[in-house]
Amino acid sequence: MDPNNIIIYAIIVTSLATFISRFFGAITSEKVSVKSKAFQWFNCVAYSTLAALLGRMIVFPAGVLADSSLVIRVVVLIICISVFLFSKKNLVIPTILSAMLLSFFNSI
Repeated sequence: MDPNNIIIYAIIVTSLATFISRFFGAITSEKVSVKSKAFQWFNCVAYSTLAALLGRMIVFPAGVLADSSLVIRVVVLIICISVFLFSKKNLVIPTILSAMLLSFFNSI
């Protein structure tokens, strides 16, 4: 199987998993309290899945990201998390900054 097709299938499957869980969440949102154990469990599963995917992208990157060293990726991650926290949890600034920093560090 072509590696590009595998990536496309992975994106489709993970998107379906995300949207199905969000759909069921929307259906049951009136019946589940935000402070209930079920809600907290789903919240933990969602965040752990996202953390695992981001961790995989940093440690075992694919595509163009694999051209940069692990040290560069970790430095950019630490800088962007710091910017995220200091910018009152703004997502746009660290996202743009990460692309700029990766480009800069890879060109050195």
